[in-house]
Amino acid sequence: MSTLRVMSYNVLHFENVRTQRIDYDAFAAVIRESGADIVGLNEVYGGCAGCGEQAEKLAKRLGWQWYFSEAFLDDGTEPFGNAVVSRFPIEHAETIPIPYPEVRSGTEYYEPRAVLRARIAGHTVLVTHFGLNPDEQDNALQTVLPLLEADRCILMGDFNVTPDNAVLSPIRSRMQDVDAFLPAGTMSFPSDCPRKKIDYIFTSSGYTVTSAGIPAVVVSDHRPYVAELSGEF
Repeated sequence: MSTLRVMSYNVLHFENVRTQRIDYDAFAAVIRESGADIVGLNEVYGGCAGCGEQAEKLAKRLGWQWYFSEAFLDDGTEPFGNAVVSRFPIEHAETIPIPYPEVRSGTEYYEPRAVLRARIAGHTVLVTHFGLNPDEQDNALQTVLPLLEADRCILMGDFNVTPDNAVLSPIRSRMQDVDAFLPAGTMSFPSDCPRKKIDYIFTSSGYTVTSAGIPAVVVSDHRPYVAELSGEF
């Protein structure tokens, strides 16, 4: 049997909420201390003015590989989206856009979104960040579902919905929700006094969840979500 530790982490473009400064060292320390092998990141800049390629800067501190997945250009100039950093070689990675609602029916802020799909050491890793509005979330769901694989597939990210939201049901019907292995009432946001659970890790067959946790870490505005998986891989 082999083991794999994965983390989902919305990193707020690497701003340390305690100091309100960009702090790659603090985020790298969180990852090291978790023992994670593969980390899916939300809210990452890819080459913004003054901060450069953020996933690369984090990966260099870890000695890992990285891939940035652009969802849109913030202010029309600065790439923004998801990323993955990995202890293992990234064999392939791509960005799959989530269609933008043609007619906006929600009342919250709208933002273009995407799914990062990577092949890492024989695992398919999907990292996404759902929108705030139901029509955005439905578009994200319809984009994600065809990408799910029956074996050795991990889906993670900030879904911006609580566990009782029906948008998660079609995913749960095909994948295991790691939430089942968390203590009851475990929350992920905001990090200093969490009141909501909106970050998720889902796994396909081929994995046994041996542990899961959301450490009480206050660096980003979200807490990191970590799962240890075992299997024949």
